[in-house]
Amino acid sequence: MVNKRVIGYLEDDVFTTLSELNAAIQERVRVREINHDIRRADDTTRWERFDAEERELLGALPDAGFEDVEWKELKAARNYHVTADTQRYSVPFALAGKLLRVRLTSSRVTIFDGHESICEHTRLTGRKGQYSTLPEHVPPQHRNIDGLWSRRWFTDRARSFGPATVTVIEQILDGQVIEAQGYLSCQNILDGLGKNNRERLEAACQELVNRSAHPTYSTLKRLMAAIDSDAKKPRPVVPAASTRKRVSTVVFRDSMPDVYVRDASHYARGEEGK
Repeated sequence: MVNKRVIGYLEDDVFTTLSELNAAIQERVRVREINHDIRRADDTTRWERFDAEERELLGALPDAGFEDVEWKELKAARNYHVTADTQRYSVPFALAGKLLRVRLTSSRVTIFDGHESICEHTRLTGRKGQYSTLPEHVPPQHRNIDGLWSRRWFTDRARSFGPATVTVIEQILDGQVIEAQGYLSCQNILDGLGKNNRERLEAACQELVNRSAHPTYSTLKRLMAAIDSDAKKPRPVVPAASTRKRVSTVVFRDSMPDVYVRDASHYARGEEGK
């Protein structure tokens, strides 16, 4: 059919663009004519053969079109989220600390415990560090559960730095729609900025509180750098007070009434007069 109606008919024509060729083929090939009108040797059309023999063998099309799939093995953090391509997706809190299988497509993130699908999220795009947290994954009232991060876990750690650090940690947690979405920021501040820098972190937190600034890792890092810079600036040298005593004229009136001892300024004036 193609040889007769397309290739043989168009073999001497010259086309300069693909769209021209497609238009010529479309003109020669009329799908309805080929499938419905042209009869074969057994007096059936292509459509009749398909309808009688092949239609019932076809399966239903999937609900969604084909998408490329990427698989990863990711560990659920103590905030019961896995991080895939810089975005964070929740899992049931009981799975915190467990290695899970994650299937990523362009639109969905499906998380498996072994071969069992446990949850699915819409894939996040754009700004890094976004959260997708399903309400049913959150521990009741964010209670303290062994192996999980919690408000008390972070505030207890912050207390070892100082009261300003506790205030900043509480501000971060209070600013979240779901408290667990602030846990990683708290961890980065206490472990990242506070490691071997307890006093400087506390000072930076106090400065942030004094300014009523929004508490973020980046803001605290800048404040700590400013504190370091100020500490390294050379201090102005203050000249020491002179310990030289002024010599004045001493008169020995009792034992030596005619003897005078004059100070240096007297002789300096004498020299100038010469």
